[in-house]
Amino acid sequence: MSDGTAAGDGTAEKPALEEKAPGGVTLRGTPVAPGLALGLVHRKDHDLLRAPPTRVPLEQVERELNRFHRSLSDSRKQLETLKGRLHGRVPPEQVRILDTHLAYLKDSVFLADVENLILNEQMSLEAAIGKVVADFDRIFRLVQSETLRERAVDLRDVGIRVLRNLEKDSGAEGTGTAAPAEYVLVARELSIVDMFNLANESVLGIVTEEGGLTSHAAILARSMRIPTLTGVAGLLDAAREGAYAIVDATEGVVRLDPDEVVRAQYGQRSKAEKEITLVPEEGVPAWARRQPRTRDGVVLEVSGAAGNLPEVDQAASLGISAIGLYRTELLYLIDREQPSLEALSAHYASVVEHARGAPVTFRLLHVDSSLEVGYLHESRELNPALGRTGVRCLFAREAVLRRQLQALLRAVPADSDQRLRIAVPFVVDCGDLRRLKEILFEERYALRRAGIAFQEQVELGAIVETPAAVLGARDLAREADFLCVGLDSLQQYLLAADRENHGLARAFESLHPFVLRALVSIVEAAEQAARPLSVFGVTVADPANLPFLVGLGLRSFCIPPLALQTFLTQLAQVDARAARRTAALASRASCAAETQTFVEGYRHGLVR
Repeated sequence: MSDGTAAGDGTAEKPALEEKAPGGVTLRGTPVAPGLALGLVHRKDHDLLRAPPTRVPLEQVERELNRFHRSLSDSRKQLETLKGRLHGRVPPEQVRILDTHLAYLKDSVFLADVENLILNEQMSLEAAIGKVVADFDRIFRLVQSETLRERAVDLRDVGIRVLRNLEKDSGAEGTGTAAPAEYVLVARELSIVDMFNLANESVLGIVTEEGGLTSHAAILARSMRIPTLTGVAGLLDAAREGAYAIVDATEGVVRLDPDEVVRAQYGQRSKAEKEITLVPEEGVPAWARRQPRTRDGVVLEVSGAAGNLPEVDQAASLGISAIGLYRTELLYLIDREQPSLEALSAHYASVVEHARGAPVTFRLLHVDSSLEVGYLHESRELNPALGRTGVRCLFAREAVLRRQLQALLRAVPADSDQRLRIAVPFVVDCGDLRRLKEILFEERYALRRAGIAFQEQVELGAIVETPAAVLGARDLAREADFLCVGLDSLQQYLLAADRENHGLARAFESLHPFVLRALVSIVEAAEQAARPLSVFGVTVADPANLPFLVGLGLRSFCIPPLALQTFLTQLAQVDARAARRTAALASRASCAAETQTFVEGYRHGLVR
């Protein structure tokens, strides 16, 4: 839904245009459904505003009424067909959204208002529908009720569908411009009717100038996995009909008319994602069925790292046996309001369902003040990375933490053998885990008293990414059920080097010897306490780092699905015995330059 900004008042903020070459015009919006879509723009932005208040002769009134009822009948048939197509593809409660639209097609008030305008004022059918919907829309939007505003959007969608069928019958569908067979939809607001053409084929991607994340159309877009962006300021001014568009709804960006190089780069990524998405129908590819092992036969455990449902699907499609880390930030970053308990519960339950029986480790919300989430931070801190972030932020906003814990407890079926696994970010000492256990106990007790089913079996793990956690690794291993190493963050904090600062990029080219020593102590602590230990992060799969990590004794890796093939290929080239000797020597080095020498030596087979 819109946040209250009036449409068409001429005050819309102009787009912040970046250099047109090579990336083209770049606009930013709010991700509704993540994913990548490439295609030609087709605009749908004047459906209800286009019909002028025209009159018809008295002898044509009956004709207009007949047209109305034919279009209503066609619209009902389309919605019933669409319900059938969506059955089994989206949750049943979301298919029932279409029942609301079917009800409006039979609503006596809506039908009577349109017919009265035709009979008493001799309005054309198009003008009558436009006026009735506009009047309802104006009334509903004046009321501070999200439910009534949702009804306004649903009624508008129904009106648009009826008008589209009239246009189809007259041979003048849309604005007079034929839509491509597949296209990126550009519209003013997100609409269910715009997500499908009249044959109920879904579009490639959706970008809208207004709208939010709670509408019925947004819910369906997420379930249908149609990459969708809303709130893109200046979109209708910038996106011409037929323009080439790249919708990166994971990053929240749409690029209009980029050059061929940029198109090719995104095209390769899109192809890779589609290949993985198609796996369930075609079977797990041969390369993914290979056991993750080193050249000399040491077997590793590989789980998936994901942050949205498509990535969970990709992991399951590739036969990955677990989601070793699910980042839970997405729902908190796509709207200004805190997500409801129901929205969180539904999302986490979907993650568990899409994992197809594989265990899932959920990382608690990990957000610092640089992301400007108002209900978590009043303002940006002087040093966000060392401020209220991770579990530190959640303790400061305990209501947010309790809501997330309740949603997680309800996500895993109570009668399931699968335990709920929760990883705690930015742990400093055992006090963080103990306090979280107390809150978990209280939330379980509250759910039990309320008679709400939830998963009783919970495993609580610590993410080791702060220097304090490294020094206290033995204590944390005794307190926690498992440990995870956040390698990227650990390097950043140990080396006091901002990983987003390009000027410090060399600090992350290979693992610093002091970072290696920290990892040695973590591995030893986990082994002594007999606790599972895994490692995740962008730098984990780096060919320069992988031999060291294997050589230090790490045997469980969380890898993004799209990086799995590269990881398995790199792993097969690692000789674990040689890597063990190299890692031991590198960890005793006194500076990064010496470690780099070992990296080069290992690559060229000089260190054995």
